[in-house]
This record gives sequence, C-alpha cells and structure tokens, in this order.
Amino acid sequence: MPLVALAGYGAFLVLAIGLRAALHYRDTGTSGIVGVSGRTFSIEWWGGVLFVVAAVGVGLLAPLAQIAGWVRPWTSDAGPLGYAAGAACTALGIVGTLRAQLAMGRSWRVGVDPGERTDLVAHGPFRWVRNPIYTWMILASTGLVLLSPNWLAAAAFATLVVALEIQVRAVEEPYLLSTHGDAYRRYASTTGRFLPGIGRLAATAHSPSVSR
Repeated sequence: MPLVALAGYGAFLVLAIGLRAALHYRDTGTSGIVGVSGRTFSIEWWGGVLFVVAAVGVGLLAPLAQIAGWVRPWTSDAGPLGYAAGAACTALGIVGTLRAQLAMGRSWRVGVDPGERTDLVAHGPFRWVRNPIYTWMILASTGLVLLSPNWLAAAAFATLVVALEIQVRAVEEPYLLSTHGDAYRRYASTTGRFLPGIGRLAATAHSPSVSR
C-alpha cells in the first residue's frame, strides 16, 4: 500500500503545513514557519535537519523506493488488517495533528524564534501532554510505516523520534523555560512530554531538565 502512504503524506502536507500556515497568515500576517534553529551543526540545528530528513524519508522516499523496487517490504502481504491499521493511524494522526495545531491559536510555530514571545498554551489537548502535535505526528508516521513496511521507512521513523526528542529537549523546552519561567515549570511538572504523566519536569528551578 505505498500509494496510500503517499496519499497520506500528501494530505498531511496540505492540511498540517499548507492549510495551517494559511490560517495562521490570515490571523497574524505571517506564515508561522520559522525553520531550523541554532548554529550550523549545533545540537539544535541537527534536531531540525533530522526532522526534515526523517519526515521526507518516512512519507515520501520510503513508499517511492518500494514502488520502484529499490527496497523490499519486510512482509510480502501485511493483509487487510495491517493495511487498515496503517490507514487508520495515518488518518487519526493527521486529524489529531491539525486539531492540536489549531488549539495553539496565534502561538503556533514551526521552529522557534528566540526573539519572539508567544503565549503559553495549556488548554485543549495541551492539558494532557505538552507536545500533542508531535504525539499525533508519531502516530501518523507509524501508520505510514505500516503502509510501506520496509527498512527505509523504519529507519526514517526512528530518526524522526530522535529528531523530535532533540527539538523538544534542546530547543523548545529551554525557550519556554526562559520565556515563561515558573509558569511553564509548574505546567511541565504536572503534564507529560509526549504521553500523559511521562516526561514531567522537576518543579524546582535548579534542575529544570530532570524528568521523572
């Protein structure tokens, strides 16, 4: 089902990037797309670069390579149940991503501009996890791997998880702590990073990066 994976990836780009950026531009006069943060080859830079490479790999390169016969699927036939699960995860992930993006309102960004100050969002899906957009993206990517079950898709998925961890821990959390201080620290001490209750930050100012 690599063709379905390509269709899902296209839908993600149209809705979660194109539509969301258009709505943000309508509301703010800017696209909200900041881009890669940090100096070239810094940990922040690597997080952004790996994210782009992984997203293109799992949604575009992996299914195209399978269609072209450059990589072989690890199963000859995942069966209707496997493909249905892949399609469902992709669809739910796309809808959830867009829903979480919309919940951010004018604070939504792709990337971080240290010179900007955005409002701290803690309502909607952000009541349960601090990064619901990434949680839903991971679910959508899981679906794309199920639809194009090959080593390239699996490698891109693993890279995406690493990139999101870097982006959150090295870029976004330091920015939010420096911008919102104790307000973010209190919020992060009760709310998980990607899943409810998992990856909460210590409530003290002395060790903001220690998870429990």
